[in-house]
Amino acid sequence: MMAIVMAILMARPRLRLSWTENVRFALGAMRAQKLRTFLTLLGVVAGVATVIMMVSFVAGFDRSVSQAFSRFGTQLVQFQKYEPRFGGGPGGPPEDQRNRRDLTLEDALALKRLASLAGAVSPERYYGRPVEVRTRREIANSPLIVGATPEYALANDSSVQDGRFLIDADVRHAARVAVIGTDVVDALFPHQDPIGRAITLDGRGYQVIGVRDKKGAFFGGSNDNILIIPLSAFDDQYPQIRDGGRDTIHIATVPRDPKDYDALIDQEVAILRVHRHLRPNQPNDFAIFTSVGMMSNFRQITGGVALVMILIAGIALLVGGVGVMNIMLVNVTQRTREIGLRKALGATKRDVAVQFLAEAVTLTGVGGAVGIALGLGAALTARLAFNFQAAAPLWSVLVGFGVSTAVGLAAGLWPAVKAARKDPIEALRYE
Repeated sequence: MMAIVMAILMARPRLRLSWTENVRFALGAMRAQKLRTFLTLLGVVAGVATVIMMVSFVAGFDRSVSQAFSRFGTQLVQFQKYEPRFGGGPGGPPEDQRNRRDLTLEDALALKRLASLAGAVSPERYYGRPVEVRTRREIANSPLIVGATPEYALANDSSVQDGRFLIDADVRHAARVAVIGTDVVDALFPHQDPIGRAITLDGRGYQVIGVRDKKGAFFGGSNDNILIIPLSAFDDQYPQIRDGGRDTIHIATVPRDPKDYDALIDQEVAILRVHRHLRPNQPNDFAIFTSVGMMSNFRQITGGVALVMILIAGIALLVGGVGVMNIMLVNVTQRTREIGLRKALGATKRDVAVQFLAEAVTLTGVGGAVGIALGLGAALTARLAFNFQAAAPLWSVLVGFGVSTAVGLAAGLWPAVKAARKDPIEALRYE
């Protein structure tokens, strides 16, 4: 027997398989061991699917937020008493913010008079508590009540799709007129023209003069359940808001020219500080809300979520890589006689190493493809079922597949080296 083996080794031809053949053999081995292959690939599939879903959902969330803010104007600069907060919180704003002086109409007039870069200055009051808005037969779902001036439309990138908006005469005379959102129209005037019709707001009569353009939903809440009345009529209807010492007025502004956005903020902050008699060493006693700043805050949140998801995906891929390495080491042991026979027939160490590397890469490549399909399927499901604009960019698909093949290379390297180092004579003796 030994003489035969030595003769083979002395006269062995070169036996080299192409990458295509190696991949074909690897796929055949996977089909032959379906359960083992499935269990081995779970980690890789979960990791790649998580990456694709994370990128899809973050991209969709970012697109939704950008579109939502664009409906109200990406150049919005709003001054208010309290700093913007996500989701409120127990106890309300911090004490130092509650101790701030309210912004006033005089502050808004100072900005309107002195802010040369401002295209619109809109003082606004809000009444967010439950109200009764109704006709004789129908009742609305407690819309947000806004007291505004004609400049509200420009400052908040709004228009009317029917009728007209507020005019200066409405504010001067505290006219009982209202511009309503599309949700209020649907509730009070189904299949009717609302213009010129009468409604009551907490028992006081108003006439509908306009329907605001549709803004859509924002984080689960509708921006179309709204009723806008002249600021003077608002103060007459709800004097407790004006005199209650709470966050009574917001001042929304936009620049004349978008390129002056940053300069407008600086100019208006300086005007308010002077008008409110703040010394140079005193901090601002008002908050600044900007669409750009809020979008930046949301992107920081989504970035944090993305990092957590990447960490989870990395752990899953690590587990998957360990599983692939373990299976490849088992394969090397089970196929010891095959390795010896291949070497006896002329295969070099490089040929054997490439064969096992190709099997590992094929294994994780298939897992990566399945993970990509699952991730894209989840994104498509979210898009169809929830109208969420999830979409995986091409680069994320390429990265997902590239990472899965890289895991295969890393996990298959040591088993491939171990297989390549086997002595052909000892391998042929292996039982």
